[in-house]
Amino acid sequence: MEAIVQAVSRILTDYVMVTALLAAALYFTVATRGVQFRMVGEMFRQLVRSGRRASVHRGGDDSHSSVSSFQAFAISIASRVGTGNLAGVATAIALGGPGAVFWMWVIALLGSSSAFIESTLAQLYKVRGEGSFRGGPAYYIAKGIGSRWWAVTFAVLIILTFGFAFNTVQSNTIASAFEECFDVPRQWIGILLTVLTMAIVFGGIRSISRFSELVVPVMAVAYVALAIVIIVINIGRIPEILCMIVENAFGFHQAAGATVGMALALGIKRGLFSNEAGEGSTPNAAATAAVSHPVKQGLIQTLGVYTDTLLICSATAFIILCSGLFVDGHDGIVLTQKAIDSQLGGGHRFGSVFVSIAILFFAFTSIIANYYYGETNLRFIRDNALLIRAYRLSVGAMVYLGAVMSLDLVWGFADITMALMTLCNLAAITLLGRQAITLLRDYCSQLRQGRDPVYHSSTIPEIADRTECWP
Repeated sequence: MEAIVQAVSRILTDYVMVTALLAAALYFTVATRGVQFRMVGEMFRQLVRSGRRASVHRGGDDSHSSVSSFQAFAISIASRVGTGNLAGVATAIALGGPGAVFWMWVIALLGSSSAFIESTLAQLYKVRGEGSFRGGPAYYIAKGIGSRWWAVTFAVLIILTFGFAFNTVQSNTIASAFEECFDVPRQWIGILLTVLTMAIVFGGIRSISRFSELVVPVMAVAYVALAIVIIVINIGRIPEILCMIVENAFGFHQAAGATVGMALALGIKRGLFSNEAGEGSTPNAAATAAVSHPVKQGLIQTLGVYTDTLLICSATAFIILCSGLFVDGHDGIVLTQKAIDSQLGGGHRFGSVFVSIAILFFAFTSIIANYYYGETNLRFIRDNALLIRAYRLSVGAMVYLGAVMSLDLVWGFADITMALMTLCNLAAITLLGRQAITLLRDYCSQLRQGRDPVYHSSTIPEIADRTECWP
């Protein structure tokens, strides 16, 4: 089974998905005139404002939605920052060499334009749910394109990918880290994760958003701080490491037997798994926010791609490359643990302990956010209370199974479902992208007039009857 899964995964991810992602990223970068570069200042301004948001905006009100723009950002970061940042980066470097890091940066910088488009569309076509807004690719495919079967196909794929496949990856990594560090049997870790997951997901989106808002920033800051300490210790080697990354990315000097193609494919695959740009997942979180203009959440989610890849993934990459252990046969979360241990010296195991705790929080918050992505799409297919309960129990079962399954099989299955849903979403946002670009022009026009941008349905009158949450 592993051989079959890996063969299918290679075809879909190494060729089809990589090509589609780069093509879409380049197209949206040009079409938006590099929105991900020229509006970085506005992204930070919106993030700060959303963090202290006290007023009620049009497009959502506090009596209906308790999910703020910042909380929606926290949910998306909870999904992004997880296994991909600590274990996925390590796997990419171990198999693809240091050059994989360069291609991770490239897909983040270019792919963030796709993230802007999909999150803006999610806001435009969001609907009212119980206690919060709901939306995402399934919703903008159904309302914007008018294809129910296409929307349901995507919904099924994201349920399989995030509710099941990615959650097995997250729990597998947590179990591996604790087994390596504390010699705790995987079965016990699986049981603990399942119990904790059930306790939170039965609390709904408000419980999920509060949990993510509290836990994610603290762990992200702590992990980046540790990486900075290691970089400072190795400050003299940083120019050498940067040169090694660039040289290996283009095949000037290969490491660990990697080729340029392998470095590119692994860098993009693991970069996508981590930052999720263009994948169709984070729009489900973006849609929950109450904002006055869809572009506001599009900009904030674009910043999320930078936070994930250029900050957290780069931190892991420099830790591993400073250690030099990527050529010693280690892989995944174990490589990250050993790299930190080797850098801190003294024979202690602080790195293993710290990474185990960090991956517990990072991956567990990803499990919670991933669950929500699946739920909101299940509600799109059929909003039935019994079906939702069955889904929650199924997620719990997959969390347990992931803790005891083979890592290769888990990654292979996750890659296949991820590739299929990504292709489905990229086709949709390519067709609807002009609407997001129109919204961007409207937003920039209002900014130039010194106004706080507000969207009115008259901006795109031809879709006014399909956008129920805007005046």
